[in-house]
Amino acid sequence: MKLRVFFCKYNDPIYVKMEKLEIMIKLASDRNIDQVLLEFKEYATEVDVDFVRKAVRAIGRCAIKLERAAERCISVLLELIKIKVNYVVQEAIIVIKDIFRRYPNTYESIIATLCESLDTLDEPEAKASMIWIIGEYAERIDNADELLESFLDTFPEEPALVQLQLLTATVKLFLKKPTEGPQQMIQAVLNNATVETDNPDLRDRAYIYWRLLSTDPEAAKDVVLAEKPVISDDSNQLDSSLLDELLANISTLSSVYHKPPEAFVSRVKAAPRADDEEFADAGETGYSESPSQGVDGASPSSSTGTSSNVPVKQPAAAAAAVAAPIPDLLGDLMGLDNALVPVDEPTASSGPPLPVVLPSTTGQGLQISAQLVRRDGQIYYDISFENGTHGVLDGFMIQFNKNTFGLAAGGP
Repeated sequence: MKLRVFFCKYNDPIYVKMEKLEIMIKLASDRNIDQVLLEFKEYATEVDVDFVRKAVRAIGRCAIKLERAAERCISVLLELIKIKVNYVVQEAIIVIKDIFRRYPNTYESIIATLCESLDTLDEPEAKASMIWIIGEYAERIDNADELLESFLDTFPEEPALVQLQLLTATVKLFLKKPTEGPQQMIQAVLNNATVETDNPDLRDRAYIYWRLLSTDPEAAKDVVLAEKPVISDDSNQLDSSLLDELLANISTLSSVYHKPPEAFVSRVKAAPRADDEEFADAGETGYSESPSQGVDGASPSSSTGTSSNVPVKQPAAAAAAVAAPIPDLLGDLMGLDNALVPVDEPTASSGPPLPVVLPSTTGQGLQISAQLVRRDGQIYYDISFENGTHGVLDGFMIQFNKNTFGLAAGGP
């Protein structure tokens, strides 16, 4: 694949440019890194601040990703620092801090260049990054105490991120250079962090450092100056099974977010399980369309489409609506017409009464009881019709409306 097709154009929308940057970082290799760095350097001189910051961070990520290209990436960052654009300088310091974490004790020679921009830092993350660099390499910086002291005057007004980093850097300086100057600094910082602050995180960390330094300085060295694991760029590390699934969904959002569909589409698997559980419960107790009501003098049957007192000859439309692949019990059992005829004696019930879904008071004398049941893995709709009058009832039909469960008649 040609890398050039992902180069940003001047008229690309900003979100397209951001995505192209991410793609170029992933495609960067030892063979094309020079071409990539030239593009990133050009992007870092544009006018869109967010895009410039992203381009500078992209250079740092390439340095972390490609060890053999790290020195070339740092050279580009130093060239950008010399431009003296404030937000470019601050972003470069942030990414150089990450490069120091990736390659400890390798590129410390550039610290002097970074310190020249110390007075221009006004963003919390950039300040915290510079303070971390000074504290981490305090033994190699001759005036490390003076550099840190420049931040102490504004300690109470600094954000928590800067305060925490300044506290730790001062402790590192004291442990590496236990001279009179760092001793006075550590006392001032610990006093500010324990007495003049309301931040519990800062106060608790200061108390821990204070007790470590007062009881066992060697133990404090083991804690504060412990060897730290190096960081790495994991943007290209995908599990093989996840990669196969993303390739299978290449034209969907799954491949964009680098997540399987079920990770951000909650109903992919949940909906079928919910339906299965609901109908499993219905197989035991039935599923009623309305609250159950008592019926005096009636004991309806649980057979599909039968009446508790009079058999019914069902019209063709009603027969098609009954969702049960069983013989039609409504078809002219006693040679009657398409009517409901009152009968004095109800038939004997073969099971528990069905819930009443249409009482006779609202059904013009016709009472309907019904429920959903499961038999042999199939869903049936048991319906019982009851004539509560002394006359003939006719003109009724049955149909399934559209429903959330997708139920429809399975056969006549």
